[in-house]
Amino acid sequence: MDELDKKLIEIFPGKTVKKDLVRKIKGSLNVPIFVLEFLLGKYCSSDDPQITKEGMEHVKTILKDHFVRPDERELVKSKIKENGTFRIIDKVKVELVETEDKYWAKLVNLGMDYVTVDDSLLTQYPQLLVGGVWGIMDIIYNPENMHKGQVRPFIVQSMKPIQLAAFDLEDIKLKRSNFTTREWIDVLLRSLGFDTTKFTDRQKILLLARLFPLIENNYNFVELGPKGTGKSYSYTELSPYSILISGGKVTVAQLFMNNVGKFGRLGLVAYWDVVAFDEVAGMKVKDNDRDTIQILKDYMESGRFSRGKDQNVATASFSFLGNIDMDIKTISKTSHLFSPFPQGMQDSALIDRIHLYLPGWEIPKMKEEFFGDNYGFVINYFAEFLKESRKHIRFDDLDKYFNFGAKLNTRDTKAVKKTVSALLKLLHPDGKETKEEVATYVEFGLEMRKRVKNQLAKMPGGSEFKDTEFSYTDKETGEEKFVLTPEEQDND
Repeated sequence: MDELDKKLIEIFPGKTVKKDLVRKIKGSLNVPIFVLEFLLGKYCSSDDPQITKEGMEHVKTILKDHFVRPDERELVKSKIKENGTFRIIDKVKVELVETEDKYWAKLVNLGMDYVTVDDSLLTQYPQLLVGGVWGIMDIIYNPENMHKGQVRPFIVQSMKPIQLAAFDLEDIKLKRSNFTTREWIDVLLRSLGFDTTKFTDRQKILLLARLFPLIENNYNFVELGPKGTGKSYSYTELSPYSILISGGKVTVAQLFMNNVGKFGRLGLVAYWDVVAFDEVAGMKVKDNDRDTIQILKDYMESGRFSRGKDQNVATASFSFLGNIDMDIKTISKTSHLFSPFPQGMQDSALIDRIHLYLPGWEIPKMKEEFFGDNYGFVINYFAEFLKESRKHIRFDDLDKYFNFGAKLNTRDTKAVKKTVSALLKLLHPDGKETKEEVATYVEFGLEMRKRVKNQLAKMPGGSEFKDTEFSYTDKETGEEKFVLTPEEQDND
């Protein structure tokens, strides 16, 4: 342990875990890290080697006995039948079968459909209906359980989602002041499993920027870069409140509302903090493409969408992830950096609603050496910190220090303010940031939004976006500073 490990364990007792423990178990199991660390946090959150060793063995036993591996599904089904009841760890989804007027659960790894589930669970955990939830469940076997003349013996008796039962943001607010900003950045990155000595200061902030959609409501995020840099990690492993859609068709019903039944069924944006689209080049916008794009644009602008007579509000952020294989300098000279987007989404009005374009080409491809053995927050605790922070507003905090330059329009300033808000909530939950730190965040936000604006100016019909000079002014000194993206500086 280094001094930062010792400080973290002392100040946040019971909320940390040694991150190499995760990798030692994770390698043999296809289980999200937030599931694994839920157990490690309960049994291994200690700096006592003996307690850690015993806790590791207990976690291994729990996973061996109760985590459902797809190749052992028949064995698990047999245990449920023979014992009458059996506890499993699996992902459960629920679907309404309209022809039967009945909700049925599907246990994903167990590969089992038509599992009886009580409707009250849907009220408690509506995410069961959109994407599913990882949980610890007691499954009972009752051969007399019938529905419409068919035996449906498997029943979800109880379920506990794998997430913290309670979280107090005030705890972090009070304790954040024990760390310098540099230390706190390392704590956050160590919580994601990284060895912070392997990254530059800029790369650290770029890695943390992947968390902005998780901590800021209605944040529109793009990251395009080489394969293997971990773009989708935050949305598959880090949080139980995000969902990743890998390539393929996207429909209005799926994202916003399915107009079935009397009242319709809300889509993904109503139940998840982040809807992330992986391999964005393969996205196919279905329904009437133009109508879908318009609904998408309306939602990205205002967080509202209309289906039928009613207008609905949601807070889900969008993340668009994809690969760029060509040299960035070449693309910058011959095309634009949104060229991997499907043609239907290369709509200037849609792209203008993007708050941040992360230069994924600056993040190195992940290697084993980039992951450390330090302590960090248990991922479930960290995920709750991100979720709870979404309720707090830091949107106008920069106004006490700075004004924006005349060339920024309303969408530009909104984008930069949302990025600065995300950084403030992530790095300064106690609200004790300095003016100099805010200036750094403003410059970062300006660069990330300017990248969007620069590409819009290059696209067909981009003359309306020609004002790409981005600057900010210090209210106290009157000094104006202009910001460029690294691509612009390289071209110069």
